[in-house]
Amino acid sequence: MPFKIAIFASGGGSNAEQIILHFQENSKVEVSLILTNNKNAYVLERAQKHNIPAVTFTRNDLYQTEKVLNLLKENEIDFIVLAGFLLLVPQNLIRAYSDRIVNIHPALLPAYGGKGMYGHHVHQAVFDNFEKESGITIHMVNQKYDEGRQLFQKSVPLNVTDTPDIIASKVLELEHEYFPLVIEDEIKKILGD
Repeated sequence: MPFKIAIFASGGGSNAEQIILHFQENSKVEVSLILTNNKNAYVLERAQKHNIPAVTFTRNDLYQTEKVLNLLKENEIDFIVLAGFLLLVPQNLIRAYSDRIVNIHPALLPAYGGKGMYGHHVHQAVFDNFEKESGITIHMVNQKYDEGRQLFQKSVPLNVTDTPDIIASKVLELEHEYFPLVIEDEIKKILGD
């Protein structure tokens, strides 16, 4: 039986799609489920395109019930990937998937992390502070935003002429290149490969 990944996303899902494509030919690992808290998220279209079941849930489902956890258990999920998921992961999921929830952040943590620091907000802050570089941090998830154990960082140089949108596109390139590879490495450690 393959090792099963669930991807949580709140928006477009370009990282989710890169992960799906990365594992498509892998007989040991599969993306089995897409979960979103946004019924209008484009990630739902991507899931449909790749024939992956997708489920929308509410904030209440996540924080006040066991619905999301039960869904993961019913689908025999082994590993969770947060790919542009904007809500704090609740304690029941962190306990059930200890050291098996990974997130990507579009900055070099610990800088530009924490509540409210996601997507364009991060790139705007990097721009406003005239940073000479930005990048990605891939980390395990704990009960605080962006504070879990770091697995990987990669930086990209910035030019003084780079707008927040240009910074975003440079960072997204790194995300697409490295996130699937780091996920695969973590899964290999779990499987003992």
